[in-house]
Amino acid sequence: MSHLVEKFHEYSEWRSGVTQALDRYREWITEADLADASSDQRIARIKERLVDDKLSIAFVAEFSRGKSELINAIFFAEYGQRILPSSAGRTTMCPTELLYDETFPPCIRLLPIETRAEAHSTSDLKQQSHVWSVLPLDIQSGEGMLEAFRQVSLTKRVPVDEAKLYGLYDDEDPDMQSEVDAEGRVEISQWRHAIINFPHPLLKQGLIIIDTPGLNAIGTEPELTLNLIPNAHAVLFILAADTGVTKSDIEVWRNNIGTGPGRLVVLNKIDGMWDELRSPLEIDRQIAQQASSVATTLDVAETQVFPVSAQKGLVGKINRDAPLLAKSRLLKLEQALSQELLPAKQTIIRAQLASEIRELTAAKQALLASRKRNVVEQLVELTSLRGKNKNVVVHMMKRIEIERKEFDASLMKMQSTRAVFARQSADVYTNLGLGVLKQDARAARAAMEKSRFSVEILSAAKTFFDKTANNLWEAGHKIDEIAEMMAVMYKKFSTEHGLALTTPMPFSLKKYRDELSAIEAVFQRQFSIGAMFTGYQTVLMHKFFESIASRVKQSILQANRDVEAWFKVVMAPLDAQIREHKTQLKQRQKSIEKIVDAADTLEEKIQTFEQLQAELDTDIGKLLRLEADIGDAIMAELASVREAA
Repeated sequence: MSHLVEKFHEYSEWRSGVTQALDRYREWITEADLADASSDQRIARIKERLVDDKLSIAFVAEFSRGKSELINAIFFAEYGQRILPSSAGRTTMCPTELLYDETFPPCIRLLPIETRAEAHSTSDLKQQSHVWSVLPLDIQSGEGMLEAFRQVSLTKRVPVDEAKLYGLYDDEDPDMQSEVDAEGRVEISQWRHAIINFPHPLLKQGLIIIDTPGLNAIGTEPELTLNLIPNAHAVLFILAADTGVTKSDIEVWRNNIGTGPGRLVVLNKIDGMWDELRSPLEIDRQIAQQASSVATTLDVAETQVFPVSAQKGLVGKINRDAPLLAKSRLLKLEQALSQELLPAKQTIIRAQLASEIRELTAAKQALLASRKRNVVEQLVELTSLRGKNKNVVVHMMKRIEIERKEFDASLMKMQSTRAVFARQSADVYTNLGLGVLKQDARAARAAMEKSRFSVEILSAAKTFFDKTANNLWEAGHKIDEIAEMMAVMYKKFSTEHGLALTTPMPFSLKKYRDELSAIEAVFQRQFSIGAMFTGYQTVLMHKFFESIASRVKQSILQANRDVEAWFKVVMAPLDAQIREHKTQLKQRQKSIEKIVDAADTLEEKIQTFEQLQAELDTDIGKLLRLEADIGDAIMAELASVREAA
């Protein structure tokens, strides 16, 4: 098992460990009558995040650099043959995702190239199953899978006008002009996008592999530029060892990939530099010089450049030829991926989980503390009644009744605050509404259609971004007002009625504002301001805008889900404490009433509350231990997870 595969298994085990600790915690708080709809929802969301936690690796390169061969070598060597088609020339003609979705049988879903003529992004079309061609995948046959995977390399010839309609032909590109045949046809990919649903062990655990066509596709297929590559946790940029960095390589690296965590450069096909007339030391020196030159050109550290031979690495793995595998240097790349990618991903998820768990456990600790405080207060009250006459007991009962009425009056006043909360919540949803977003997108689309000049087209897109950003700011401002109002309410009930309430959990839409800015930056890089657009570029811009609108819609949808979840949980601690306080007031009142009717029950009541106090101390200890177990599971390192398994 390779180091990368081993680390991925450890990462999966780590997620399982956190899930199991959460299940134990949820089971116990349910038994202890501490659970409610809010905590159930929060735990469910945390578990969904763990289940849906995906790890995507994108392979980006010009044609014939060995992307598919590298994928075969790293992930599919155990099949004893190539799974993805890999040969001289162009083998991957459309963006291809390898993943596993248990709701689908093993299959290849293929999106026809004709859909590029429509005003729908690939992301939108993923939700429309009827437009995809679906081929079954026989996972028991390596030859059968290879034959099915060859679908991603299929092409067809279409008239130039049709290629223009799809945004795949530029009249001013001499290279494209030279490819037109005598019948006025040009070769294009048969498919726009491919999704291979394959139950490979790593794909089952959440890995997504993205195989891209040549670099020109990054400029013509918005799904790559706006979604797949920017959101990939790792991008392997593959160059050829003999050619190094070309001009198109530099442009794609700077505009679409760039430096950062998980961005690695692979200098493939170093076996072409193996020369029997040179010594191993001379060959290593030549490879090192090429790697250093690449690092300087791309402005990255030499440690981010990995010379490999994917083909020899694949052969070495299949034939169990350890010397050849070592010479291919493939294991060094796999080790770098495992050391950089998975721990970085775990750190991000760990921080998110820790924040969620802190808020969840703080509320449960406060609830138990409130129960204990109420029991202690009742115990003090009952103990003070020893030897007192009936008048004192009656007076105490009246005092509790006054306290209950004051609390009920506070609850009545709280209703007006709840009304304001509901009104402001509705205002937030108005600003984040998909109806508003769709209306702004339609307006931008209409303005772009009417525009004849590039500056007007860019202005229409800019207006769309500005309006969406303003709506996010307005929604964020209203959320801040709600949070401030809730903080005042929390403080009021804590001060006036002794409830154990901390400041309500904060919430911000900054993540979505930053995401919108990043999407706009991609658009501006793709279509620089001041440039004069050809008809070809105008077609591309319209297609990019459709993908942009879809990408922004997905972001706003997620913002709505997060806001809705926050609205549900921000009131939960207060509601839980109010329910607890009302229950305790009723119990105190009943206890005193019984003592008025039968004084001989006083000692029995005192004993009962002493027992309750001891049980609550035990419960608090159990709760803290379960919380510690969750914390330990979250903070566990990957290697220690494997050792503990």
